[in-house]
This record gives sequence, C-alpha cells and structure tokens, in this order.
Amino acid sequence: MPWDPAIYLQFGAERSRPAADLLARVPNEKPARVVDLGCGPGNSTALLTACWPEARVTGVDSSVEMIEAANAANVDAEFVVGDFESWEPAAAPDVIYANAAFQWSPDPVALVRRMFAHLAPGGVLAFQVPQNFDQPSHVVMREVATNGPWAEKLDGARWYDPGGFARGPDYARALQRARRDIWTTDYLHILKGPDPVFRWMAGTGLRPFLDRLEGGEREAFEDEVMTRFAAAYPLEKDGSTFFPFRRLFVVAARN
Repeated sequence: MPWDPAIYLQFGAERSRPAADLLARVPNEKPARVVDLGCGPGNSTALLTACWPEARVTGVDSSVEMIEAANAANVDAEFVVGDFESWEPAAAPDVIYANAAFQWSPDPVALVRRMFAHLAPGGVLAFQVPQNFDQPSHVVMREVATNGPWAEKLDGARWYDPGGFARGPDYARALQRARRDIWTTDYLHILKGPDPVFRWMAGTGLRPFLDRLEGGEREAFEDEVMTRFAAAYPLEKDGSTFFPFRRLFVVAARN
C-alpha cells in the first residue's frame, strides 16, 4: 500500500509544529544548500524555503506518492525520490534536516553518523524523532498484531521495541565531535473528529501492518485497533481527544 499524503496531512498543523520548533534552533543563518530528508508531502520543506529563500533546497523521500504531492504543493524546491539509507548528496549540504523520518531506519544512530559526515564545514544536522513507542498508540498495535488471527501475516512487520529504540544519549555519543543541542518536548495534541488517534496512526505507524492485510481481514484488524484506541484515549466532555506525544530533537553542528 503506497503512502497516502491526504491521510498524513489530516493533522498537518500538528505534524508541522515540531518541524518549526526544530528549525527555530538551527544556528545556520545563510546556508547555500539545504536538504530535507524524508520530506513527505513538502509541508516541512515549505518551512525551510520560507526561512532560507536564497538557499537551494532539495526534498528527498522514498515515496513516489509523497514526492508527487510535494511537487504539486508549489514549494520553491527540488524534490527527488530517494531512500535515505542509500542517498548521498551530490555536493556537501550546509544543512541536513529531517522531521520525523529517521525512526524508519533500522539503524538510526548509524544513519545519523553518516549524514553528519556528509555536511560541509560548519554545516548542521537537525532532526527530530518520536519517543512515544512505549505509549498506548504503539502498545495497542503490537498487541493486536501478535494476538489476532493475522499474527502470522504480520510477523516481522516493522514496529518499534519500546526498550530498544534510540534515545538522546545514543545520538549524543554518536555525535561527540559536534556542537550538540539535544532536548525533548512533550506535546499534548487536542484532536477532533471520529477515531482521531487511529486516523493519525494510519498515516504513519500503522502502515507496516495495514500493508500486509486486505479485505475483511484488514477491516477486522482496523476495528480491533480502533476499539482499543478509543479505550486508551477516551473522548473528553467537549468531544475532543487528548493525544500526548513526546519527541526528541537533535541539532548538531560541525566545528
């Protein structure tokens, strides 16, 4: 199942806020070359072009559908299809930026080391990754996937071990030669509409599971996840749903 930019952008404002918070801490005022790795539909890239209108900005994403959406968004940037596991810049960038992308790597710490090595002198690597893999949004997915009739089909699907995902100290050690700025932010998203947590996760973390199911089996899986999400994230009196979300931010500058 391909990425669906429309599903991803249902919560465009909430997804763009940490992108803006990350950008605000990048210490490079006039970069010539900027790369947005895992650019998605271009919502984060638009922030970069607005911040640095004179820079050459390139958005890279492995999803053809996301790149098509980015090209249609009238952002003043070049967009290319590429997997950041194998991507290398043609010229050393002054800024490599990644908003909620590196967590998809099987070895994000090694990826960060490699991206930092590509920077121009004085360049900056800036990225943020979710740190909520121990929260109900992910616990429910893992439990439903491993305990239902679809367990065999979903065996080996990409998910996150709450005890094994990379944390701040892991990235700090990987970037020991950099000037490092590392912090976490706890967001409380106040979501509206029916099944908002399911709709949020359907655009990101649920995809490895949904990709392997179809027809009635997929519908049954979705119904079970929605029911469990509704119990974990109950409606408030005003009809909204509180969705806590912790993110880790890293800004590393080359000396």
